[in-house]
Amino acid sequence: MSGRYIGAIYRKHHCGRPRGPGQVGAEWGELPGPPVRENGADSGPTLRGVTARRHVDYTLARRAVLRDLRSGRRDRTDVCDAHPELLRAGRNLGECAGGDCPVCGRASLRLVSYVYGDALRHANGRCIATDRELEKLEARHEEFSRYVVEVCIECRWNHLSRLELHGRRHVG
Repeated sequence: MSGRYIGAIYRKHHCGRPRGPGQVGAEWGELPGPPVRENGADSGPTLRGVTARRHVDYTLARRAVLRDLRSGRRDRTDVCDAHPELLRAGRNLGECAGGDCPVCGRASLRLVSYVYGDALRHANGRCIATDRELEKLEARHEEFSRYVVEVCIECRWNHLSRLELHGRRHVG
């Protein structure tokens, strides 16, 4: 990737001064971080009083893919290509996403969760069906990632929805 694109990320102005890739710290107008608990752990942002985990939301990437599909820059076979195992997991273990598929418009959109982590051993790459399973893993392991994928079991649309960090280190 060209430095021209990476450089654009760092052209933000904080307190009237440009911030470059090697220029970090309070002297450059660094905003205070998220609230820190008494034990030193990061509590993260809250939504309606509930602590949110550290996560990455892929909504903007999803919108870009759907925009490209509708404009003709992408073919439907490029975005509706879910693996048969993902479809099976969506059909049998996935929870209803609460909305219609953005491609075919049917109410068959499911959310499927997978967990990955160095210390998970036999659970690494496993599909998580219930919150209870997730809680057990959180109690036993220091840190692992949960990937939430949305999949339409009719047209095979699939997209990574969220990446969340879990485990004892991130319990809030």
